[in-house]
Amino acid sequence: MRVALVVAAALCATSLQAQTNYDTVQVKSTLVARGVHMLVGAGGNIAVAVGDDAVFIVDDQFAPLTPKIQAAIAALTSKPVRFVVNTHWHFDHTGGNENFGKAGAMIVAHDNVRKRMSTEQFIASLNRREPAAPPAALPVVTFSDGVTFHINGDSIVITHVPPAHTDGDAVIRFTKANIVHMGDVFNNAGLPFVDLSSGGSIHGIIGAAEQVYATTDAQTKIIPGHGALTNRDRLKQYREMLVALRTRMQREVAARRSVDQVLALKITEPYAKDFPGGHERFVRLLHEELSKR
Repeated sequence: MRVALVVAAALCATSLQAQTNYDTVQVKSTLVARGVHMLVGAGGNIAVAVGDDAVFIVDDQFAPLTPKIQAAIAALTSKPVRFVVNTHWHFDHTGGNENFGKAGAMIVAHDNVRKRMSTEQFIASLNRREPAAPPAALPVVTFSDGVTFHINGDSIVITHVPPAHTDGDAVIRFTKANIVHMGDVFNNAGLPFVDLSSGGSIHGIIGAAEQVYATTDAQTKIIPGHGALTNRDRLKQYREMLVALRTRMQREVAARRSVDQVLALKITEPYAKDFPGGHERFVRLLHEELSKR
């Protein structure tokens, strides 16, 4: 848990890749349900589904970690990775795309993921310019609303949600295994990063949380984009926090308080223990979004 929190907090830095010593990163595997594992290293959490048909993974972290990720997968199965699904376009979730693509995996993502990865992007809140990805890193299969994989005795349902963390977010549901990977729509290590530069919106993050909560049960296991494996009770807590903070910010914006004035009010402090990361960035982005007319 501590490693996940540190990595999630580091995402707000503009030089995350430069700050990460990949030689010391350990990729650890956790069994989530029969045939489905979660890998934690640096960057977004990875889901790995293994079975008779194929190896299917969700996200692939950073390019330098590919050998370690492949080794972790090899400890689970001798089969190669056949499918990679990206939850969104950000570098800490798609950095391994080129390596897996060249190794023969089919990369799948929402239409907007390919669009954003195909051209240079600028993430304003990180002051980070991300160059266009090489052709081998781009999704070769894209979808607008969703797509379903029928493999390994399960139906893996991939659903695009309205703009949330970005405008290309996908939620992946392992139907039989009763697991949902939410990508960075759900940050279990802190407050969410609403990437306004990539079309994100707090309203979409709240809506996605409500949608997943309504379609899961007490036994569902949820893989967040960052942070520990969790469940729908934690997702409910996350959603209630975000609704409360959105309502509070709407009041502060209506009162014409500047972002610095709102920061001084420490409106996120009640949630610092349960969701410790990304508070100042969240407040700044929430103020910016809700101030738009």
